Amino acid sequence: MGTVHVVGAGLAGLSAAVSLVEGGARVVLHEAAKQAGGRCRSYYDPSLGLEIDNGNHLLLSGNADALGFLRSVNAPDDALTGPAEAAFDFADLESGERWTLRPNAGRVPWWVLSKARRVPGSRAADYLAPRSILRAAAGKGAGLGGTIGASMACEGDLYRRLWHPVLLAALNTDPAESDVGLAATILRETLGAGGRACRPLVAVKGLSYAFVDPALRHLASRGGTVRFGRRLRGLGLGVGRIERLDFADGPEAIGPGDSVVLALPPWVAADLLPDLAAPKAFRSIVNAHFAQVPKPGSPLVLGVVNGLTEWLFAYPDRYSVTISGADRLLDVPREDLAKQIWAEIARLGNLAPELPSWQIVKEKRATFAATPAEAARRSGATTAYENLVLAGDWTATGLPSTIEGAIRSGKTAARVLACGPARERGAA
Repeated sequence: MGTVHVVGAGLAGLSAAVSLVEGGARVVLHEAAKQAGGRCRSYYDPSLGLEIDNGNHLLLSGNADALGFLRSVNAPDDALTGPAEAAFDFADLESGERWTLRPNAGRVPWWVLSKARRVPGSRAADYLAPRSILRAAAGKGAGLGGTIGASMACEGDLYRRLWHPVLLAALNTDPAESDVGLAATILRETLGAGGRACRPLVAVKGLSYAFVDPALRHLASRGGTVRFGRRLRGLGLGVGRIERLDFADGPEAIGPGDSVVLALPPWVAADLLPDLAAPKAFRSIVNAHFAQVPKPGSPLVLGVVNGLTEWLFAYPDRYSVTISGADRLLDVPREDLAKQIWAEIARLGNLAPELPSWQIVKEKRATFAATPAEAARRSGATTAYENLVLAGDWTATGLPSTIEGAIRSGKTAARVLACGPARERGAA
């Protein structure tokens, strides 16, 4: 294998680059921005006077590819923080109730028999509902199994208090219209694998500290090259091969033994490859950050129901909120959102009502819409060009747009280049 040019230094591109250098390839990583990480990076926000992430991300101990990536790049021991066991704190803004969901460690879910481990007011039998998701998806790939709403009753207290917030956070699309195959993969790899796979993990010191900076150091130590400020404008398409990368600052020749990993957002990749199958509909996420030191003992992550707030993160130096499937909020003035969200945080934490320094981040195209139609548009890693492969959380990983999916896609792209298309790991 000659030089591999990885275009895009988000987590998918970083994952591909790391996997390739581990296999002995010479790697050149090109990134249009001045920093790596894409949608999973940290930056200093002057309005807060703090370093924040451009999106809050909750990982689980069952995210084997993400955790394997951290081990590969020798990430710090404190890259991710979380409880010693699977435990999820929730609060209901309407009723004032609070509870902690506690799945047991093993695969046999005896925890549903314990009232103290369940959602208040629920019965053990209520937790069988997701089995219909697994049955509907059995033997079918993402985009082929219909919607969750066609397989499971999207109503009732337990749905509102558990399944809706969990599935919405994972899919970033209203669960009723989401692809049942994507939901089934999430359930199989996390809750279905037992509590050991469900321990929540958060990059408390930042996504760049946990994922990006260690990856860049690792690439440098293995002879990889990273070039920032390189925006790809076009591809020199030959007969079955990519012959040139046309960057804004000049062309890059692709030699006979060289290869390319295109790890770019789907709308950019589709512009470069007009016949590419890629998602066309997207869903937004709104994140809110408040420069207020959380009270001692605050849950690291709190699921909130019956409010605008959905997930409240208590970082050492701030509160942060994530709202998924947030298209309805894109036109709401940022200050109005900040006031509404802070009022809920203050109520949850018994805090002063005065609005602290804040920042609202609206990501319009945060993920592809996790509907059956959009899931069916996802491409695999291979392309019509023998030396061009794709990576990105929008490719056919079998997962929705997640850190786990992005890292998995990069590993898949590297494996296809090393071993050929027959080894591609497609949709689950």
